[in-house]
Amino acid sequence: MKLRLPTPGRPGTALLAIVALLVGCAPTNELLRDDPDPLESYNRAMFAFNDAVDKAIFKPVAEAYQAVLPDPVIASVTNFFSNINDVVVLINDLLQFKLHQAAMDSSRVVFNTTFGVLGLFDVATRMELPKHDEDFGQTLGYWGFSEGYYFVLPILGPSTVRDAFGLVGNFYANPVTWATDSEAIQWSLWGLDLVNRRAGLLRVERAFAEAQIDPYSFQRGAYLQMRRNLVYDGKPPKPDLEFEADPDNPLQ
Repeated sequence: MKLRLPTPGRPGTALLAIVALLVGCAPTNELLRDDPDPLESYNRAMFAFNDAVDKAIFKPVAEAYQAVLPDPVIASVTNFFSNINDVVVLINDLLQFKLHQAAMDSSRVVFNTTFGVLGLFDVATRMELPKHDEDFGQTLGYWGFSEGYYFVLPILGPSTVRDAFGLVGNFYANPVTWATDSEAIQWSLWGLDLVNRRAGLLRVERAFAEAQIDPYSFQRGAYLQMRRNLVYDGKPPKPDLEFEADPDNPLQ
């Protein structure tokens, strides 16, 4: 599925719901009502923990990062990690037999790595090769694996059982994992990616904070709707809504 925003990889903070809002996946009342949340007590506790860690560590670091680095540098860092993520996207294109999309994404990697100087510049988008979003969680969904219950992971944020297993595949498919044997370089790149993506959420976070909504419920609904939208390439099946007829109210 095409992405409307070039946000590479999986957001790793408690504010991933903002990303869902940005790509047009605000939760609906039907989604919140019809999806069971048997782990809600645990999920809310972990949500609060992640939010506290974010406010204490990730957000201040992201604010300093954004204040020190000029916008063109931040844009190049974003492009660099987006290009790395395109490798993961390409692998999942092939696993889902999306051959035309795989051809476009392989071209993106080639052009951005060469003409874009290791991905620092996104020349592929200017060549009308759109950014896509595929991962192993979506691939498991393509092959019929149920998403399972919603639950919140420490630090990583919202997930489902299926997406949690998908994270393992995403980790090993990511070039940062296998392109170097240096753990120092690997951890530095993972950390830079996390801080860069967190910085990208600072502006929209203000609008989110002003909304009069339950943050946990919004995050859960937005995440589930976003993931289903991605798995079904923008055409998720409509939920089966069953109503009991009221004989005293035939128009119900």
